[in-house]
Amino acid sequence: MNPPLSLRVVLLAFSLGCFAPADGWSDDYRTFKNSAGKEVRAKILSVNGDKISISLESGQQFEIPANSLSTADQEFIKNWSRTKNPTPAPASDTGGVSPTQINEAIGQSLFADSPLWMTRPEEVAERLKWPRESKTEIGESYRAYPDEKYRFLGARPYSAALYGEGDQITAISIVFANKGDSFGAAGSGEEHFIKGKPVPGGMEGVRVIMENDTELITSNLTALLGEPAKQRFGEGESRVEVDRWDWAGHAFLLSHVPDEYVSLAIQTIAAADNRGNTERVPDAVVRERARGFIEKRDNGDVVISNIPMVDQGPKGYCVPATAERCMRFLGIPADMYLLAMAGETQAGGGTSVDVLLSNIGRDIKRKGRSFDIIEGELKMRDIMKSVNSGIPMMWTLFSTKAFNETANGRVKTRKDSWEEHKSAAAAAEPSLTPDYDSGHVVIIIGYNEETNEIAFSDSWGEKYTERWITLPEAEQVSQKRIYVIGL
Repeated sequence: MNPPLSLRVVLLAFSLGCFAPADGWSDDYRTFKNSAGKEVRAKILSVNGDKISISLESGQQFEIPANSLSTADQEFIKNWSRTKNPTPAPASDTGGVSPTQINEAIGQSLFADSPLWMTRPEEVAERLKWPRESKTEIGESYRAYPDEKYRFLGARPYSAALYGEGDQITAISIVFANKGDSFGAAGSGEEHFIKGKPVPGGMEGVRVIMENDTELITSNLTALLGEPAKQRFGEGESRVEVDRWDWAGHAFLLSHVPDEYVSLAIQTIAAADNRGNTERVPDAVVRERARGFIEKRDNGDVVISNIPMVDQGPKGYCVPATAERCMRFLGIPADMYLLAMAGETQAGGGTSVDVLLSNIGRDIKRKGRSFDIIEGELKMRDIMKSVNSGIPMMWTLFSTKAFNETANGRVKTRKDSWEEHKSAAAAAEPSLTPDYDSGHVVIIIGYNEETNEIAFSDSWGEKYTERWITLPEAEQVSQKRIYVIGL
């Protein structure tokens, strides 16, 4: 049974237990309580009639009905509004355009009777038939890589993602023609190293498709919602120019970055008005989350759980996808397509870790996070120190066929018989060799000191959330470099 709060704002702070002020938290934040007794730490951005716009410590912004909160909170809101409400939030207005009309233009059943922000993520994902990508205590996401017949606003999307926190949708991101997917591989997961078919016309052909997609989407939205407004959206290296249409509490933001991608984001009005800027998540919140998600198992495994999964799909986006996962886990908003642009990713994929993280370094530091590079051989003490602090590590390696077969075998023997697995791991005689065509980046998420193994996670979907390899085997395919975004 869902809580009676009409927007079901059972948010990230509930799962973290952050109900009381912590060091470094702003005095503008307050612990609000709804009629079901649920609490959330947030600050008011604006009040418009019976609606209030709030911002969480995570930077996410929502509009909720004031009457869903406690009597004391409603009184606080009235007092706040009399003194601090300079700019009312815009009221939701359909402009005479129904959800059915929007869905017909989109070509998919995206909207129903309630706004997206009042609907559970899995309900919308089920309507759209977008499979689950990740579900953790931090949030959830659903992502589809549709086939060539699928259409959204008349154009073919290559990636369609829906994000949620605390049982509430936070955003939708649709990526159309782009240099990654348009030059993608023959398959996903371990098959992403197999080259796909060349695009007719090469990059010039993709440029034409990008322009056509932009014109088609613009035409369809303008026909329903009128001429768009123009604004900037995003932060730092991820800031882009967008065309914006508002409808019934939703902002449609279309961006076309030449030679990079065409994308459509659907955001709350509050997030769009704030131009996608989010506040820094306090160190106390991130530190508590990181340490709270360390899982210690009876067999000696120590693993960081609840790292969001991002499926890079059939393209060489392992670097931006892996970086997005670590950044989001540590409270830094990120998107692999925007990171690929900042990282100067080549057509079809292939990103320099140094270039990408150097270019977004200022964004990371602005959010109060550090960035360290560990060079040389893999050392269990370094891995243990990081994992024991709840900090994931980005490891560069050669993900060869033999390496993947070995890692998959380790996962199987662990499930079949732990004692036999320990013996096999101890007796292993590594014979893996590098293959420079299989460069890859994964996240080291755990270790087992007794079996001398490390746990790692590929950005290939939930099936690849946790795999294991012995440290000597890992060393044979290592590129001798680890990157750590820390506190």
